Amino acid sequence: MSTTTSHTSEPDGPAGGPVRPGRIIQNEATTEIPVHLLFRDEPRPAPVALKPAVVGRRHGTGEQPRLRRPATPPRPAPPGPAPQVDADLAERPARVLPGAAGVLAGACGLAGCAATSWWAGVLPPLVLEALRLPAPAGSGLGPLQWAAFAGAGALGLFGFGGLARGRTGRAWVLDLFGRYRGTVRRSGLLWVNPLLLRRRVDVRLRHWRSEPVPAADASGVALRVVVQVVWRVRDTARAMLGVEDHETYLRECVEAALARVPVETPGGGRRAGDSAAEALTRLVASDAAPVGLEVFSVQPLRVEYAPEVAAAMHRRRIAALDAQHRASVLTSVVDSVEDTVTRLTMRGLVELDDYERKVLVKDLTVAFCAGRGEASP
Repeated sequence: MSTTTSHTSEPDGPAGGPVRPGRIIQNEATTEIPVHLLFRDEPRPAPVALKPAVVGRRHGTGEQPRLRRPATPPRPAPPGPAPQVDADLAERPARVLPGAAGVLAGACGLAGCAATSWWAGVLPPLVLEALRLPAPAGSGLGPLQWAAFAGAGALGLFGFGGLARGRTGRAWVLDLFGRYRGTVRRSGLLWVNPLLLRRRVDVRLRHWRSEPVPAADASGVALRVVVQVVWRVRDTARAMLGVEDHETYLRECVEAALARVPVETPGGGRRAGDSAAEALTRLVASDAAPVGLEVFSVQPLRVEYAPEVAAAMHRRRIAALDAQHRASVLTSVVDSVEDTVTRLTMRGLVELDDYERKVLVKDLTVAFCAGRGEASP
């Protein structure tokens, strides 16, 4: 860019004398800027929001103008659809009656069968004499008697067949032709519709101990972990109709969690083990919640190296312990030598120059190391 300075003539001032021409900077785009404007002390203007500007093309290059657009933050991705939960698999109480209703219905059925037998005249004479009943007026089993027998028998079977005993800590999942009909958590003598299929569920707190499960530490070393899971069935409908075997499902959840959470190597710190247990509990609980299982804790009981790396890691650990022991012994020897030399010189027992001090330190170090070596075995 070439800059030229041009002198322009201006009219005379008020005194009639010549006026000094102003200096102007001029570029090739014919933009003139007075020089005195470059050094004016003016307050800084307030910031103004900038709009997209067009950058001019460069002369002689053939470059087209470019539109400079302001950067806009990326739009967040729309959230995924929420998981749909089948309302039929949510636990709800089943309709049951007290056991006295079933006993009463069964007794009425038996009484109806006995009355029909007397009416049909099929009761033995000994029974009539024992019960002091009059002689029947009927002459055998007819259509009416058979209908009465069927009704009374069905009532008795329906009454006694629906009796059930509920226990604390156990529940029944009722199913009719493959459709969920409710859950019974009550205790005592109950009457449940005998046409419903009953599936007993244990809702007490349970412990499950796994077999050695493959895992890895933060460095990728293969491990075998034995895990104990404390869990219980919370939603009986989902637990019975959602999965086939609870322990198999828990084992798969534990294996998936161990594949994502690094486990502390044998002999590691307690704090790292607690953090791994919390992470495992959180992952397994989130995986087991959709099928109605509530997981309270997942604790690694035993952590050991995999058979293929156990020998190498054992040698490595022994070498690390040996190096640590040697470092501690050397530190103790150096401290003892320093303390001995300091006491000898401070109390004035010996006067040593640099060479004698080095010899004394060497001899004391050898003596202390030999003494520690004999005491170690």
